[in-house]
Amino acid sequence: MTQFINEKEDIVTDAVDGVIAASGGKLARLDGYPHIRVVVRNDWDKSKVALISGGGSGHEPAHAGFVGEGMLTAAVCGDVFASPSVDAVLAGILAVTGPAGCLLIVKNYTGDRLNFGLAAERARAFGLDVSMVIVDDDIALPDLPQARGIAGALFVHKIAGALAQKGADLAKVTSVAERVISGLKSIGMSLDTCTVPGSPKEHRIPDGMAELGLGIHGESGVEQVNFTNAKDAMSAVVAKLAASMQDKPHVVLVNNLGGASVLEMAVLMKDLANSSLAKSLTHVIGPASLMTSLDMRGFSISVCPIVDDNLAALKAPVSLAAWPGVSQISAVTVVNLPDGLRPITPLASQHAATEEFLKDCCEMLIASEADLNALDAKSGDGDTGSTLAGASRALIGAMDRLPLADQTQLYRAIGLELSQTMGGSSGVLLAIFFAASGDAASSGLTMRDALKAGLTRMQEIGGAQLGDRTMVDALYPALEILDNGFGAAAKAARKGAEHTATLDKANAGRASYISAAQLKGHIDPGAEAVARLFEHIAER
Repeated sequence: MTQFINEKEDIVTDAVDGVIAASGGKLARLDGYPHIRVVVRNDWDKSKVALISGGGSGHEPAHAGFVGEGMLTAAVCGDVFASPSVDAVLAGILAVTGPAGCLLIVKNYTGDRLNFGLAAERARAFGLDVSMVIVDDDIALPDLPQARGIAGALFVHKIAGALAQKGADLAKVTSVAERVISGLKSIGMSLDTCTVPGSPKEHRIPDGMAELGLGIHGESGVEQVNFTNAKDAMSAVVAKLAASMQDKPHVVLVNNLGGASVLEMAVLMKDLANSSLAKSLTHVIGPASLMTSLDMRGFSISVCPIVDDNLAALKAPVSLAAWPGVSQISAVTVVNLPDGLRPITPLASQHAATEEFLKDCCEMLIASEADLNALDAKSGDGDTGSTLAGASRALIGAMDRLPLADQTQLYRAIGLELSQTMGGSSGVLLAIFFAASGDAASSGLTMRDALKAGLTRMQEIGGAQLGDRTMVDALYPALEILDNGFGAAAKAARKGAEHTATLDKANAGRASYISAAQLKGHIDPGAEAVARLFEHIAER
């Protein structure tokens, strides 16, 4: 897999320098590249307890992204998924530790424990006061004597950081960190493994499956489960968490493991807020990429019980771009549409033949979803089939509200329904087409002339003309010959659609941004949909 890196050996040093370059002068690094890679606060005066964390790289923004006032004092960066050396950790300790001492926050992996632990011993030999806490929040393997440390470590960074910022002594900061760790619970799920730079990708998670309880270094999870949708995925994670949580309010951290889109994370947040765990969750951190696993297409959920001053410490403001802050989880608020936008619904009426006809056309478009998406992927963004199928499903669901016995009002009602349920420019254009057709029909025009009037209005507003490689190339010739029957119209629509495959330039729509080489030989998906619709009607 191609990645935005230079040399594999330089990826961590390049990334560290990138973080520092974007910090506005707030961060610096110790000398010692490439073996010592330590990010430190540039304003640190050693008057308070220092907080150091780190480990293998690949979890960005953790850990360097959380170095700053109110959180970490320094982050020690190892190679990708590999613990930093003892000397690197010791360098970090010596650089930032003053009379108030230093707390090492270490995730529970053998390499990190050994290297941070030995560095602490060597630092104590220099006369420094150093404590160490081990984060072991992963509940995926309940019988494991040494649970892994994952995204729950961020609760420790923030709560201990707030205490240290206020001037608490090392004993207090350490004891609070240990108390926080004792209540942390985390578990993750992913649809795919991560891609380690310079190494072949492991394909162990089959299509249609998800891995539950995998680690942040790509380690195998506790089990692979069937994947159906986001709601079921969240339910599986919630079930594991609920079995181990304390009976008290919690703050939840919703973490993107690196490869899930922001849109997907928002869906997961909605499902978490509506899950069986919702009653125990009062505040949320994220959704955000906080403790990632390179590009892993998954998420993790971490919970921290609200005891003593935990919530206040989590809410304490910090100026770190990587920290999303804490928000209260609230119910979805719905505000009425402004006056003039609430649709005036025509009186519903029944007409069995019209209802059967409309449903049949909609079901044909639904069945064509995959084909049209594949065609659109060659010249657009691959969603034409889904857009038409979604609108068709909505129209089927609205049948009992439509004036099926009144052709004039039916055109307008379909236009209104499409304007509300069909996304993208195609939804707006078809809404204009049907609304204008309804207006024309109300003046007494025949079906053909009313539809042609609708097409004219759609072209005026949308700007597409014949030859511009849009649905117009199939719809216009079909309507021109519609008086000769749907068979003739279907042939005309098909001829127009196939003609779009010969056009190497689109003058309207998203395909207008595509090169001639990508367009040539591919039918415009909107024109294909129109041709299929007329062909289906002709066959009926």
